[in-house]
Amino acid sequence: MRLTIKTRLRDFIITTDDWVFAVADYTHQNGVRSILRYVPDKEGERLKNGVRYHKLDFDDSFTFMKKHRPSWVKDVHIVPFDQVKQVLNPVRRIPDLIRTSPEVAVIVQVLLDGGIPLSQIGITGSHLPGLTNETSDIDLIVYGKHWFKARDLIAKAKKTGGTICEINDEMWHRIYNKRIPATTFEEFILHEKRKGNRGMVNNTYFDLLYVRDWKDIKPLLPGVDIKHQKIEAMVTNADYAFDAPSIYKIDHPEIKYVLSYTHTYAGQAKRGEHIEAEGMVEQIGNIKRLVVGTSREPKNEWIRSLTLIKNSTTLRSSTTS
Repeated sequence: MRLTIKTRLRDFIITTDDWVFAVADYTHQNGVRSILRYVPDKEGERLKNGVRYHKLDFDDSFTFMKKHRPSWVKDVHIVPFDQVKQVLNPVRRIPDLIRTSPEVAVIVQVLLDGGIPLSQIGITGSHLPGLTNETSDIDLIVYGKHWFKARDLIAKAKKTGGTICEINDEMWHRIYNKRIPATTFEEFILHEKRKGNRGMVNNTYFDLLYVRDWKDIKPLLPGVDIKHQKIEAMVTNADYAFDAPSIYKIDHPEIKYVLSYTHTYAGQAKRGEHIEAEGMVEQIGNIKRLVVGTSREPKNEWIRSLTLIKNSTTLRSSTTS
C-alpha cells in the first residue's frame, strides 16, 4: 500500500530530522511539495522546548537542501512521505494562541463575532511551529468562501478606532522592501490598499491568507515553458485571485490564464479590469498560461491593473484641476 499524507497549502510538516517545512501546494504525488523554513542549529536565533532553530530564507533553503538532500530539490522541495514525522494543522493551533497571544486573540474574536466558524480559521508562518520571535508577523488563514467575509470584517474593525488598524507608512515601506516588486512604491501601495487583507494589531503586522476548502482542491498540472512575454488583457474571472498561485482567467487571443506564484500579486486585479502582465508563458495541452513569480522576488515579472491605475490618475487629476 502506497503511503500518502493528507496536507494542503500553508500547513507545516516536521521531518524525522526535525526540519520544519511549509507546505507549498494542494496536491502531492511523490512527496509533500514544500519549502524548508527552519532547521535545528545550536547557534539558531529561534528557541522551542530548549532546542534552537535557524530560519532559512527562500534562497538559503535551496542552498541547504542542495547540499543535504539534493534528491528532494525540484521546483520546490519534495519531502518523501515516509520522512514526515508530523503534520502541523493551522486550525488546531488557534485555541492555544487565543490563550497566549493577545494579538491573535483580538483578530480571531472579530472573526468569530462576525460569524466565521472557528473550524475555518488557522494560523501559519512562525506561529504554527511555535518558532516566533519579537519581530514575527501574524499570518492568519481563513478557508474557502469564509475568507471574503473575514476580509470585510477586518475592514469594518479598522474603522472602529479599536485595536485593529490600518498599516502605517513605515510598515508599508518594510513590506515593499521585503517583496521587492517590479513596480514603484506608489503603484504598489495603490494596489495593496484596496485588497484589504493586511492590517496592524498592537503594532504587529498581520496578513489574512486564503486557502481552499478541501472540497475545492483540484490538481494544477505543470506546463512547459515557452517564452517570456508581456500582455494586456481583460480579467473575466478572479475567484481565486487570493489563492496560491493566484489565478486570473483572461480574455486574450493566445493566453487563457495568468498565474502568480508570488504573494505580491495576489488579489492584484478584479473581474472586468484590464491588466498588464509580464512573465513566462507555459503550455499545457492546448492551453497557454502566463506565469508570474518564477522566483520568490521575480525581476521583470508583474501584474498591474491598468483600470485601477487609470481611475486613480483620473481621480488625482480631478482633485487638482
